[in-house]
Amino acid sequence: MKVARILGLILLLYWLQSCSHKVQPTKNITATTNPAPVAFIVVDGMGNIRTPKNQLPTPVAQKANYTTIARAFTPNQRKNLLYRFNTIPPRIIYVSPAYARQSLKGTYCIYKKKFWYWQHADGLFYLDETYYQ
Repeated sequence: MKVARILGLILLLYWLQSCSHKVQPTKNITATTNPAPVAFIVVDGMGNIRTPKNQLPTPVAQKANYTTIARAFTPNQRKNLLYRFNTIPPRIIYVSPAYARQSLKGTYCIYKKKFWYWQHADGLFYLDETYYQ
């Protein structure tokens, strides 16, 4: 009888302790992930296409003309960029609309806290010409 009371008291204490804890719902991981990376390179500084059209969003892929945008910096422009910034930034990038900013001049993005890119009619962001001219 004494063992039954002790066992009953332990079960009662265990039940009270378990009721005092709050249950937190688990987070839905798919709902909290970003829709796309902040930015990814479409055409690098050497004129190489880094992102094919099928990896771009459909509205942007329909407007982008790779035959005209796949151009490299000239040798003088590359030399100027290397001298001023110690790197050659990508020529064209794609930025998710969630990360693009608005100003009176238009839609822009700051890439790696250093280079300003402006959005053109095709939906892609082009390096500001003041960096290489």
